Amino acid sequence: MTRRARVALLVALGVVAIGAIASLNLGALVRFAMTPGGPFDATKLPPAPDYTDARSWSALPERDDVGDLSPTGAPAVDQRRATADVFYVHATSYVGSAWNARTDDPTTNEATDRGATRLQATPFNGCCAVYAPRYRQANGMAFTRSSADGGRAPDVAYSDVRRAFDAFNARRGAGRPFFLAAHSQGAVMAERLLYDAISGTPLRDQLVAAYLIGSAITVDGLRERAPDIPACRAPDDLHCAVAWNARGAMYAPSDFEMHRPDPRERLCTNPLSWRTDGALAPAALNLGAVFLESDDRAPRRGLVGDAQCVDGTLVLHHVGAIPRDLPSRILDRVLGDGNHHAIEYQLFFMNIRENADARLAALLSSSR
Repeated sequence: MTRRARVALLVALGVVAIGAIASLNLGALVRFAMTPGGPFDATKLPPAPDYTDARSWSALPERDDVGDLSPTGAPAVDQRRATADVFYVHATSYVGSAWNARTDDPTTNEATDRGATRLQATPFNGCCAVYAPRYRQANGMAFTRSSADGGRAPDVAYSDVRRAFDAFNARRGAGRPFFLAAHSQGAVMAERLLYDAISGTPLRDQLVAAYLIGSAITVDGLRERAPDIPACRAPDDLHCAVAWNARGAMYAPSDFEMHRPDPRERLCTNPLSWRTDGALAPAALNLGAVFLESDDRAPRRGLVGDAQCVDGTLVLHHVGAIPRDLPSRILDRVLGDGNHHAIEYQLFFMNIRENADARLAALLSSSR
């Protein structure tokens, strides 16, 4: 075989290989990689984290870490002198076959720091000291496939989050204002905190607002289980909750949607207006998307078009080119075209940052 023929053969084989990879059902592959290898076994759980140990936290205000990163032109405050705090509960960052992740696994922790805390806790470092615990997060399949085993794994995760919240309150001192912030699995945990540990306690009056993004929280659920913590309906409402699930106008649900034991309409807050009235909010209200995972950390205005809450979903009428690395692009492919779940914080980063400042100012003003 001539050299030219060998080159042609290699090129042809490469084209075939690329085509084969492109034709793979990535969703099936990811589902296979994440499916637990057996039934839930409480005797084989990883060790519970010790929240007196700094290694059990992704971010703490007294050290330099990913919670300190900020957009170009919007520096973080000195967290040791901040007047308020944020307790951030991260989304699923574990991909594996255990029902609950270890909190001492370097790969999982790096994924948490890089893909969650760095992107989603940081909108609050303009006003607040950032606390972000690690916890024995449940396997992601527990939230997309309803099962008895899948119900027990989140209980383990929540037991850690609850203990971390108690440690957070002990660390920060009594009476300080705080935000609750979370995404996806973390928002499921944070919603339980609202009901079990904040509503009906003195902490309710210290809560500035809860940002429970990418979850299945409902207005009726809040009303029933936390009547003193309603949905926020204006940009400066206090002691209330905001939430949204962002999708494109043509999005078709995928296998990776969070299953919803509560069929009632989800809470949808429009982060361009901070209202729940369903009115269309124009793109001009977006103060800038921020992608701290990219080299360019400047806020990007004009990336997101008009947004409107429709039947409990935040419908985005345009989203421009997003800077995504290879793992993120695989995630986007798995979630489905028009599913903006993975970037629900980044798309409205500067709006969240400005709104947290405004709500905190309103609380401090009302307490004078």
